[in-house]
Amino acid sequence: MPMAILHTVRRTTAAAAAAAVAFALLATFAPVRAQAESSPLQRDTDALRDSGVTGVSVRMDTPRGTRTARSGLADLATQAPVPPSEYIRIGSTTKTYVATVLLQLVGEGRLSLDDTVDRWLPGVVRGNGNDGRRITVRQLLQHTSGLPDYIADVLPDMRADGYREHRWTTYTSRQRVAFAMTHPPVFEPGTRWEYSNTNYILAGMVIKSVTGRSWDQEVGSRILRPLRLTHTSTPGDNPYLPRPHSRNYQQFDQSGPGPMTDTTIAYLPFEGDADGSIISTTADTNRFFSALLSGELLSPAQLAEMQRTVAVPDAPGEVPGERYGLGLEWTPLTCGGGYWGHSGSGFGYLAWPAATPDGRTTVAVVVHSRPADENTAVRQIRGITDLIDHALCARSGEPRP
Repeated sequence: MPMAILHTVRRTTAAAAAAAVAFALLATFAPVRAQAESSPLQRDTDALRDSGVTGVSVRMDTPRGTRTARSGLADLATQAPVPPSEYIRIGSTTKTYVATVLLQLVGEGRLSLDDTVDRWLPGVVRGNGNDGRRITVRQLLQHTSGLPDYIADVLPDMRADGYREHRWTTYTSRQRVAFAMTHPPVFEPGTRWEYSNTNYILAGMVIKSVTGRSWDQEVGSRILRPLRLTHTSTPGDNPYLPRPHSRNYQQFDQSGPGPMTDTTIAYLPFEGDADGSIISTTADTNRFFSALLSGELLSPAQLAEMQRTVAVPDAPGEVPGERYGLGLEWTPLTCGGGYWGHSGSGFGYLAWPAATPDGRTTVAVVVHSRPADENTAVRQIRGITDLIDHALCARSGEPRP
């Protein structure tokens, strides 16, 4: 799709007049540049803002302490700066929470990764060659199921009016899966990798079938409360962000430097379910990934399963050599090694968490606008991955305390 703003890893979005857009936005946001702070993290954050992003927020947690950086505006109308400790949408980063719950259930012996989808959801995955009897839970979590993505059926017509007209529409999980079942499989189960949000709608439904409780209830009791993630929530069909927050902006017009549309209100057709609905903060997001990778949430055997990866196709702007496990992405670093995380996106925002393999150092980057031009989007994504690479590689060179 031309605008992959859909909380996926294939998230490049965005107008041939990229230079004009970037220049106009730079002129608008320049007054909020941090004057006193000139750390490498702040410079990279400002560079990301200068690429045309309305607002940026970054948090890095290390054994030596916390560093933060903010740049740009929280609100184009009021010119307010990006607030500290803001609430954010994390989109598909939700998938890591869902995968963690399922792996906990596997560790408890309540299901197997090799169980078929049909065992837990009989008859749900059927039609046009899709067959839940031939797809495993592991393949759902790893995006190797071949199931089509329901999101193509719930998108507006990529106009601002389309977003506003459809943003209040809600669907059940079964309805979302039913949309996907109107299309043939993308490939035979287990033969390839391709991102599909349908996989995690089904994963959420499997959690309900196994436990008798919804996926968000299980995330709350198994992850949010034990880790005291008091600023993280699973809002379902509540489309509003708590305060404080920045406003999110989407540029829909691909024909030129069009206006930014305020998309802070969630687009409920694809932002209310197990594939991408969690609201959090950069602090809580870092805490989650630190706990996950340090072994607080999963046994060594289950964490090892989560980190069994397959190669994913390279995408414009993203780091070559990325791999995907069970709800967890692996990204190489230029200084050697790599980091774990799972990015998320939607109309007007990107969330990009990263953590070292031991969970001791975490970085979360959030941007609050998305362009219509593909080249601009690629440049902004590269700015995010460069920021993370610089931060983690600089950290790797420091002596351990």
